[in-house]
Amino acid sequence: MSKKHIKKRLSSSRIILLGFLGVILCGTLLLMLPWATAKRGGASFLDALFVATSATCVTGLVTQDTATYWSLFGKIVILILIQIGGLGVITIAVSVARFSGRKIGLMQRSTMQEAIAAPQMGGIVRLTGFILKMVVLIEGLGALALMPPMIAEFGVVRGIGYAVFHSISAFCNAGFDLMGVKEQYSSLTSYLGHPLINIVIMTLIVVGGIGFLTWDDIRCNRFHLRRYRMQSKVILSVTALLLLIPALYFYFCEFGRADWSWMTTGQKIYASAFQSVTARTAGFNTVDLSRLTEAGQMIFVLLMLIGGSPGSTAGGMKNTTFAVLVATAIAVFRRRPNAHIFGRRIPNDTAHYAATVLILYTVLFLAGGIFISYNEGMPIMPALFEAASAIGTVGVTLGITPALGVSSKLVLILLMFWGRVGGMTIVYAALASKHPYVSEFPQEKITVG
Repeated sequence: MSKKHIKKRLSSSRIILLGFLGVILCGTLLLMLPWATAKRGGASFLDALFVATSATCVTGLVTQDTATYWSLFGKIVILILIQIGGLGVITIAVSVARFSGRKIGLMQRSTMQEAIAAPQMGGIVRLTGFILKMVVLIEGLGALALMPPMIAEFGVVRGIGYAVFHSISAFCNAGFDLMGVKEQYSSLTSYLGHPLINIVIMTLIVVGGIGFLTWDDIRCNRFHLRRYRMQSKVILSVTALLLLIPALYFYFCEFGRADWSWMTTGQKIYASAFQSVTARTAGFNTVDLSRLTEAGQMIFVLLMLIGGSPGSTAGGMKNTTFAVLVATAIAVFRRRPNAHIFGRRIPNDTAHYAATVLILYTVLFLAGGIFISYNEGMPIMPALFEAASAIGTVGVTLGITPALGVSSKLVLILLMFWGRVGGMTIVYAALASKHPYVSEFPQEKITVG
């Protein structure tokens, strides 16, 4: 088969799919090297595959504590995988080609457009350059802000390394941490009331999760909100609501209970805000999530499934999908033919796409949770929580992942991969036909509801 024929067969969806698979495979092999673990000998294939998938898919679920199990080399590999996964394999590839002086063809531009959910192909190379500059700037500022408390606690060299690691992990919404040196799998619980670390980490998570196109809108239009794309308006509005409403719930309903009476008012405010931010794909936590009520854990599950914004470092089915579904429901209630958002009509095919994404995520999340619950003989809630964390590429956990069996871990690997690459991308890569339909079946109504 000629190279030309192979290129024709590789659609944008397949290139994205193979790109992520290739990075995960390389990461797995590197993490299996003898010097990748603190105790020489290397990780098992399953542990290496799980962590490589989790890092590349910017999830944060782990089978071994990151700080104590992996060597410096292993941690660097994980950090590189997080950065590649956060930016996207295609963004990295286009950036390398651009800096090496190679011409960016139409195929590469089309793939890049799909990878970052850009509305058009024009200006895609310029946008790539802007994304890289912003990533370096934001992660650099985040690391500088984290250095003073990290250096004070861990010393100069280690403190700088920890600041850089957590800045990249937070911006990429990965949730990997190195605080296992204090207590294994403790995440950021030791910084519950630390103002600087809480604010910096939350800011990095939100900035990484609003999407590259929203950045571009903010850069071009500043405070002229009316000039923003409708998508940016939706993203900013829904993000604000999904941060505020859960934070109020956590403060008054969860941390207002007697179980949390040992927390000061300041700690409750920080904990409420942090859990609201991290639930939509960040993966850090500052409190023990297993101590939340089942209602609180269910709020987490819903937020994890919604996720961040399209074309961002975040996962989930995306807040724009949630907005379109709500707008469509309102249109049905009002007997309108189309959904409307910010004075603009939403095409029916967009509503169909949103409904399909919802069904895919719901089915996979439930199937994964039910399988883990049955396979491990555990209550359904922890299993559903872990499944939602995986497919939403969040990484928060109730602490059950390290103890899961092989088959359950494989299910989580598949869910993480599906969540990061995108359900529709995988479906299109596997099933999309090159031949458009030129005829239609007869139409007949069916009663629903």
